[in-house]
Amino acid sequence: MASKLTVRLAHEAESSLEITLREAFCCLEPQLKPPFPLIIPTQEQYSLLNKAILYGILCEPHLLKIHIKHLHGVITDGYGYFTSIIVIIVNEMYRKLVDSAKRQLIWIAREMVDVAAVGFNDLLVALLRQIVAGDSSEENLWLCYEMVTLFSSKWDCLLEEGSSVLTGALYVFLRLLSDDCRVSNAPNFESLMKMEKDFCVKMLREKFNLCLKIGRDLLRLLQDLVHVPEFRAIWKDLLYAPSVFGVGEFMDISKLYYTRTPKWYFLLRVNPQMESQLRFLLTHVKFGSQMRYQVWFAKKFLSAPEKNAVLIDIVRFICCVHHPSNDIIHSDIIPRWVVIGWLLKSNMENYVEANMKLALFYDWLFFNEKLDNIMNIEPALLLMVHSIPEYIDITNSLLEFLFLLLDNYDLERKEIVLRGLSTSLRTLLRKGVVESVEVLTRCDKLSPNLKERLAELLSGCSGIVDNSRIPTSQML
Repeated sequence: MASKLTVRLAHEAESSLEITLREAFCCLEPQLKPPFPLIIPTQEQYSLLNKAILYGILCEPHLLKIHIKHLHGVITDGYGYFTSIIVIIVNEMYRKLVDSAKRQLIWIAREMVDVAAVGFNDLLVALLRQIVAGDSSEENLWLCYEMVTLFSSKWDCLLEEGSSVLTGALYVFLRLLSDDCRVSNAPNFESLMKMEKDFCVKMLREKFNLCLKIGRDLLRLLQDLVHVPEFRAIWKDLLYAPSVFGVGEFMDISKLYYTRTPKWYFLLRVNPQMESQLRFLLTHVKFGSQMRYQVWFAKKFLSAPEKNAVLIDIVRFICCVHHPSNDIIHSDIIPRWVVIGWLLKSNMENYVEANMKLALFYDWLFFNEKLDNIMNIEPALLLMVHSIPEYIDITNSLLEFLFLLLDNYDLERKEIVLRGLSTSLRTLLRKGVVESVEVLTRCDKLSPNLKERLAELLSGCSGIVDNSRIPTSQML
């Protein structure tokens, strides 16, 4: 039987979820047309009815109004079960759905926001995760357009519900803009980019109190957009006129420097399939046996040069989200630094490489042991140390970038960055991540200048870190 819901290759099996939904629909099809039965369903009947109605909405667009009216009439749990099924469909089946079903999903998402359905935040997050960085295909641009339209048109409703997903949307669209704005002579991007800019600027100018929840990675994304006039003005205000944002507690940009970004923001830019494969690689694959998995991953997710923009997000995911257990750390499973080193050797544009390195070192710049997780900064040092001597070019490149940051990142607050880098090294050494950094300071293949500067940085590691500039509210 040809599927009404998904497109599959001849050798691909039908998903169990699709079978379940279709069977529910076929079983209850006579009851899905008016007049609807006036009965109180059991829990099992209720679940079956939710699945049947959802399948009808996705596969029978011409009967949409009938199905949605039926749904509103039978709901007893605030749409919680109905929404949870949709989230699973988006996470597991979105790429294979027929176009009409994708359009229906967006329509359902709008409807769930309107009725303040239980779990509508999870649904919007699931859809945001399906937008692929660096993908200029018509399908991907359509999804991006639909989602930014949804967030713009449902602005008041989302604010009223106190939805944290607004800040998630800001994170996503800022990240997408940094790639989209580099596409030249692409008129099909202009309308979309304007909508993304308008949404992001509105969030930053009108709801900056919410934007603060993103933490320091908000600044990482914004500084990649300083060449865009709208965001250049915002960046200047962040540095020199923070009071214009109307948030009493925000008196200096350092407040954001010292606010770590919650993990779920990083997940927004890694789709579920990619996350699953990365976690498998870092949880089950033995060091030395990873080549065929890496080749498969690259073919699946990095086949086109423009898709390499997602490498930035993958590095941030590995550093800040995937923290292996002690058992895995002390096993023969492939370490995180190995995967990052492999990704750094990919063929990419210069701006992607620079942003990958920034993603790797970003938490070093503002690290405080009372606030931050050592697992976020561990991969960078291990990669530099273990790249000697076979991949000395990586060690040189990373150290050069680290000192470039020290010399150029926010010169007016240079002491913050110096303190962050010194604290990072001191903490990594004290916790035994590496026994010493003599492998770096005594390496003949490193430039004398780099070794000298590293020794200078290490000489300050024994001092007490001054936390006086860290807001008391952040000392958690």
